[in-house]
Amino acid sequence: MAITSLPLNTFKRGLESGQPQIGLWSILSSHVTVEILAGAGFDWLVLDTEHAPNELPMVYSQLQACVGGTAHPVVRVPWNDMVTIKRYLDIGVQSFLIPCVDTAEAAANAVSYTRYPPRGVRGFSAAPRANRFGRVKDYPQLCEDELAVLVQIETRQGLNNIEEIAAVDGVTGLFIGPGDLSAALGHAGNPKHPEVLEAIEDAIRRILACGKPVGILTPDETLAKHYLELGCTYVAVGSDQGLLARGSEQLAARFKNLG
Repeated sequence: MAITSLPLNTFKRGLESGQPQIGLWSILSSHVTVEILAGAGFDWLVLDTEHAPNELPMVYSQLQACVGGTAHPVVRVPWNDMVTIKRYLDIGVQSFLIPCVDTAEAAANAVSYTRYPPRGVRGFSAAPRANRFGRVKDYPQLCEDELAVLVQIETRQGLNNIEEIAAVDGVTGLFIGPGDLSAALGHAGNPKHPEVLEAIEDAIRRILACGKPVGILTPDETLAKHYLELGCTYVAVGSDQGLLARGSEQLAARFKNLG
């Protein structure tokens, strides 16, 4: 029997219920590693196309690799671009992480790219993977409920406009990008600088005051737990690239030091 219903966006439901969502960043751009990670027990997995050598056909395979795992795929697009987002929607992406959203207008644009007219500007395709190749007949009316639009706050301007961005209808949550934010504040490569940490905590408080879920990425376990305690709902606690690089270095060092 054909499947005629949409996949439930468990990640979005978790955010709406306030249940902490623990995630991992995927940079290696491989459906093999994604399949391994998707079943590791995480709640969400970022398939990065901004700072990774990842392209749409590869992400298509990575979405397939996520099927059956615990981790809901969240695609970080390379930019807040209508055509790019349309193409990822068609291959079945339900959750988006949009980089460098500095204003309410940019946030509203991001949302509009995921909505069909008259609520947005998404182009229509009759039978993409998103509607199970035409098997979900009322997809245009149902899909919005399963879409999550997460916008990244990673500049001074973005910090200044948090309340306006959070007020945009259709923005599911705000995500703080420590790397770019540290650069924007004059401390590139040092996301643990006191000024950066202070700005992050202030942003968390303000986003929560707006009633929106707040997310962040940090491989520092102590910081990750601290941000969860502050009220962050979705926290990415590392990356596949970091796990491979540091783990392989540590293994090599243990044997190199035997002599």
